[in-house]
Amino acid sequence: MVVGAFPAAKLIVLGIRHLNKPLAANIKAVARKSELFKSIACIWPAQLYHLFEMKAKMRMMGLNASPVNPLNEAAAVELGAELVGEFVIFIGGGACIWFEYSRQSANSQRKEQEKEARMEAMETQLRNLTLAVDELEARMRSSTLNRSEVKFKRDSIFFHLCSTRPQKARLKR
Repeated sequence: MVVGAFPAAKLIVLGIRHLNKPLAANIKAVARKSELFKSIACIWPAQLYHLFEMKAKMRMMGLNASPVNPLNEAAAVELGAELVGEFVIFIGGGACIWFEYSRQSANSQRKEQEKEARMEAMETQLRNLTLAVDELEARMRSSTLNRSEVKFKRDSIFFHLCSTRPQKARLKR
């Protein structure tokens, strides 16, 4: 059985998602008890939500001219507390999605940079080896080297090229 790396980030995200529900329940309880919280965060969003919901329902039924009665305070506080709780859960889920997206993009960017660095190193090595071969050919033409010395240097360059290939390329042969 193969065991991969422990996904700590995914475990943290899952923990945050599960902690949001009790946090939302506590916020709902505070919203029902606190007068300041009721007036600021519960009643007006609930009335606005009720207004839009009822207008949409009236339009679907074909009753465009009917006025919408506002909710009473108890119903508005209850609906507002539910909306605040759902908003907290939504924000937590959105934060988890944003975190996972930024983590994945950072990983892919890091991999891309590593790949570019490897390619650059290989290109530099290829340029150096090409220069060495050209130098050997030039020296051979000017007859400063004998043929066995050129063959030995060419074979050592070829061996160096073969030994620096990635593992995957060697396994395919």
